[in-house]
Amino acid sequence: MSTNTWHNSITGSGLTFGYLLLSSPSMARKPRIQYPGAVYHVILRGNAGEPIFFSDRDRYRLYLILQYAVEKFGCRIHGFCLMANHLHLVIQIGNISLSRIMQNISLRYTQWINLTWTRTGHVFQGRYKALLLDADAYLLELVRYVHLNPVRAGMVAAPEDYPWSGHRGYLGIEFLPWLTTQWVLSMFAPGSGQAQSAYRAFVADGISEATRRNEFHRGTHEERILGDNRFAEETLSRVNQARRRAFSLTDVIAAVCRRYAISESQFKAQGKTRPYTEARAIAAFFVRESDHLSLTDLAGLLGRDVSALGKAAERIARDVAEGSAVRSMVEALRFDLAKISETLT
Repeated sequence: MSTNTWHNSITGSGLTFGYLLLSSPSMARKPRIQYPGAVYHVILRGNAGEPIFFSDRDRYRLYLILQYAVEKFGCRIHGFCLMANHLHLVIQIGNISLSRIMQNISLRYTQWINLTWTRTGHVFQGRYKALLLDADAYLLELVRYVHLNPVRAGMVAAPEDYPWSGHRGYLGIEFLPWLTTQWVLSMFAPGSGQAQSAYRAFVADGISEATRRNEFHRGTHEERILGDNRFAEETLSRVNQARRRAFSLTDVIAAVCRRYAISESQFKAQGKTRPYTEARAIAAFFVRESDHLSLTDLAGLLGRDVSALGKAAERIARDVAEGSAVRSMVEALRFDLAKISETLT
């Protein structure tokens, strides 16, 4: 099944894709490239290179979190590998942005680790790495590369000996309901038995590639895209068109003020009185999720420190992940901003 076929099957569900994504306070980093049906190689590393798993129970908890993400956000995971201090995902998004998905996964897992092991602080290092790829050209090789990580690291002699990757799921040794294997297997043969045998042979052929393949980490264009020039140009053009249709910082502030029934002057006023503080935090949350807005601009408008706004946005993200009362407000504002974007098309 092609990327476009799956895209068409999910966009008919009535969900709205808002091109919302996690960005740094400044715009020094290039924004995420996101659209329905896009496929990525995502790498999430431990903070300061520290371990992210402390027991098999942690790994199973992450499995549950990934299953929740697949069910909640309509994404598909085509491959994965859990290493000691980092993890790899081959993930395809639907109508919900990659940033929102990864934010949910990292927050839920961090909460689990901190609660279970009586820790505080971050589990994962800063911004996750996400490489958009031309799936027709690179999906098979990327899935093989990800599943061979433990072999390259000298942890096992054969990928099926490693219990924490998607390889065993592809071979039918283990059942992982949240792992999608059909797309990759269909590229080998129509029948599942033949496809699994061909897949096994294909992965085995890659064992001799003992070195790291930089293109799966740095891409071929701007360290964001893995594909030829035509794919890169079409992708950037598509995303730039979407960005031009996106809501503005003024739209975010106006929508937040309407929902909280406050004036813009109250929104900007100094002080720590609710609901104004919560309104500013939610605005910061949406700005931080966006690829075309900047927390630096919001901080300048409010006369506040950008790091404080970033922490406020993190608190809102944590509250949303935990299902607190603020979640309904965030979902209502998502709808408002998506409607604004629709009027700009």
